[in-house]
Amino acid sequence: MCLKPAPVSSWAADLRQRRKQNCTESDKMAPEERNKENSKLGRSPKYMLIQRFAKLFFGCLAAVTSGMMYAVYLSTYHERKFWFSSRQELEREITFQGDSAIYYSFYKELLKAPSFERGVYELTHNNKTVSLKTINAVQQMTLYPELIASVLYQASGSEEVIEPVYFYIGIVFGLQGIYVTALFVTSWVMSGTWLAGMLTVAWFIINRTDTTRIDYSIPSRENWALPYFACQVAALTGYLKKNLSCSAEKFCYLLVSASTYTFMMMWEYSHYLLFVQAVSLFLLDSFALAQTEKVHEVYKIYLFSLFLGYLLQFENSALLVSPLLSLVAALMLSKYLQMNVKKGTVMSRLLKMMYIYLVLTVTLTLNLLLKMFVPHKENEHLLKFLEIKLGLNTTKLCNPALKVVIETNWMQLLLESFVTKCWNCGLQHKNFKICLLRNFTMNWLLCQESLQAPSQDFFLRLTQSSLLPFYILVLIICLFSVTQVVFRRICGEPLKETVKLEDGRIGERPEIVYHVIHTILLGSLAMCLEGMKYLWTPYVCMLAAFGVCSPELWMTLFKWLRLKAVHPILLALILSMAVPTIIGFSLWKEFFPRIMTELSELQEFYDPDTVELMTWIKRQAPVAAVFAGSPQLMGVIKLCTGWMVSSLPLYNDDDLLKRNENIYQIYSKRSAEDIYKILTSYKANFLIIEDSICNEVGPVRGCRVKDLLDIANGHVVCEEGDSYAYSKYGRFCHEIKMNYSPYVNYFTRVYWNRSYFVYRINTVISFQS
Repeated sequence: MCLKPAPVSSWAADLRQRRKQNCTESDKMAPEERNKENSKLGRSPKYMLIQRFAKLFFGCLAAVTSGMMYAVYLSTYHERKFWFSSRQELEREITFQGDSAIYYSFYKELLKAPSFERGVYELTHNNKTVSLKTINAVQQMTLYPELIASVLYQASGSEEVIEPVYFYIGIVFGLQGIYVTALFVTSWVMSGTWLAGMLTVAWFIINRTDTTRIDYSIPSRENWALPYFACQVAALTGYLKKNLSCSAEKFCYLLVSASTYTFMMMWEYSHYLLFVQAVSLFLLDSFALAQTEKVHEVYKIYLFSLFLGYLLQFENSALLVSPLLSLVAALMLSKYLQMNVKKGTVMSRLLKMMYIYLVLTVTLTLNLLLKMFVPHKENEHLLKFLEIKLGLNTTKLCNPALKVVIETNWMQLLLESFVTKCWNCGLQHKNFKICLLRNFTMNWLLCQESLQAPSQDFFLRLTQSSLLPFYILVLIICLFSVTQVVFRRICGEPLKETVKLEDGRIGERPEIVYHVIHTILLGSLAMCLEGMKYLWTPYVCMLAAFGVCSPELWMTLFKWLRLKAVHPILLALILSMAVPTIIGFSLWKEFFPRIMTELSELQEFYDPDTVELMTWIKRQAPVAAVFAGSPQLMGVIKLCTGWMVSSLPLYNDDDLLKRNENIYQIYSKRSAEDIYKILTSYKANFLIIEDSICNEVGPVRGCRVKDLLDIANGHVVCEEGDSYAYSKYGRFCHEIKMNYSPYVNYFTRVYWNRSYFVYRINTVISFQS
């Protein structure tokens, strides 16, 4: 029991003493310790060297094989789902939907360019994609993956061997294989057995619906970026380990540096994920559970990556105002103050006690100052969304007659009195804020499934695969062990340089503590936003697999239980082999037949109406024509035809968001003249009405596009428990199909099929009925 806390200076002294052990000393000590253990067991050093080499060889072989098999599995499943090999080029391209179509279209443009330099110039000065707008597509859409893919395709001479689309998706599937391999290695490094890696891969594939979005959006930025982040986490896990040899430490450091920078270049939101990781390292260092010098070396990697990213991403101001830069700068400043204050003084002890408060205060202050002086517009809509999601923003009631502005923070009771009325309007509880907002973009974001809290089905799927129960067990044991270690540190007890199995102190391993903190932070985000589960669930697989395969974790549990009937070390070793084996066999029996059935089934994805539309555009529409319609359809038109469009399915630019809202007015209750003015302001020549949006019957009333437009335009009135859409004009997408004045004066129908209606926007308006 801790009776008297040790002075803070003892923490620093212990930490300085641990820092003095350089990698050369550890290299000298490690062989001596191993030789002593081998002599006790009667084993020769040569025998142990062969055993270690065999373990490393078969582990690496299993990791690489797992990654390759997963990549082949994805390729086979994609072929069975879309019949890719038997499709024409146009039919293949239609499988890329939304933002995926835009990314792949720029990859095509790079390959068609006379030279790579010319292709890059046309992308950075692009005026052939969005009407009346010149954009730097490389910066705005983070097209570095497409640049790399096009260079590899041309430099490798693959033009005569493989088609561009197969090369492109092959790279993405290969990266997913690297992703799985990195998770395998991370679990292996933590547990000491590659059996944990095999279990990680099994859980990852079985829970593929919740671990990756590769099925729905192959070219998405996260599918390119997250494999590099997994490599960074694997290298960081090795780098944080104690008693690491000098060569291994240097290798891990270089891998962390390279993967961090690459990850930052591949995804525009990467610095937010690195911020979560930096917070984990900050907490790890604050409790003196890791070597401070190692942690600060990682901080320097962050700074270097941010600096290079800022320069190579065309002076991206989003990196300057990112919370990652503010946090790392605050940590560096705090370290500088601690190093330059005389040891043992009152000021020195005060700085140590207020270290966390100082870092947080400086981080917030610095971030506010940067946002004041650095012009930036990136991701403002996401910050506004988070404010609304957390109730930190002012909102308006859905009934325009009330004309009351309610601030949700200070008038919560008044808000609750109106919630019942909005609920009676037919809106589901989780989306009741839609009844309060008059902002189309914010309402649309609140309606996205990925931005809602995770459903019960998500937890049910994780439980059925036995992942969630074992994850909770491992997390509780590790968390309690870490808490014990922190308590001992407060009492002045130093950390052991080498934690042995019989000690039962898994919480003293810095790499374990880091992963516990990291998975808790990611899990907290995943509980708020379902889209974050794709970042959290893979590390749930890894941590759960590590725990059940780690003798140290079982030994830690047995230390608490104080087993006497059975030798705890022997039981821990048995359970670390038996439990994962039983889990593996049960997963094999239950899920392997499902996976084989999934691969053997021939699915069919065919959209003849969209194929007919694209064929008509390529044959009949003028080359200089500009098309207007839903952003998702515009992305497909840009990819399949190359024609200019008025909007894009991208949500990181305020101007594009405003365009999307204006173009969506074709599904609202506004006059033909208003719609005509909006479309001509963007120089649109053709308008495409989608029947699926115009006649949408969504599962959540109030989340359909036309409902959101009615709310934003003030056309919704709530009376006596019902909602009414009121306007003196009919819904435009319905009225235009009637072919009567004034609609025929502004628009002329030129093509239609079961799903699409195409209208030419008249340049000369005739008002004859």
